[in-house]
Amino acid sequence: MDAVDRQLIQALRENGRASYAELGRLVGLSGPSVTDRINRLEAAGVITGYRATVDAAALGLGVTALIGLQLSDATDHQELAERLKELHEIEDCWFIAGDDSYMLKVRAADVDGLEKTIRRLSGTKGVSRTRTTIVLSTKWENRVGDLPDLPGR
Repeated sequence: MDAVDRQLIQALRENGRASYAELGRLVGLSGPSVTDRINRLEAAGVITGYRATVDAAALGLGVTALIGLQLSDATDHQELAERLKELHEIEDCWFIAGDDSYMLKVRAADVDGLEKTIRRLSGTKGVSRTRTTIVLSTKWENRVGDLPDLPGR
């Protein structure tokens, strides 16, 4: 991955709908050259997908919570991760170090919906305890920062 690839990735992180012509102007390449580079980055697994960023509250999901999961000793982490995928309220799931084993970002319509999700999580095989933090307001999300420099580049 060279500096041009990094510029393309940064531009796509900021605007995933940018045309290849726009991207080409930004990095000084033709549209077909940009297409080739992006296809190569996708094939290599560097670019893993494209998505729309939406306002959860506008979709009727006005409550956001971060839920930490503590697991019982004999829990199969991969099996649990597969079970968690079935809960559509979970937007993000991270396996983490610390007191909790997983951190989940959950969206719900209201506090009652959040409570139902917490009960489902608490009853999930392998989960011994949940710890919930309700988000009062979001200052920013999906922040697009500069890519760090790679050693030797």
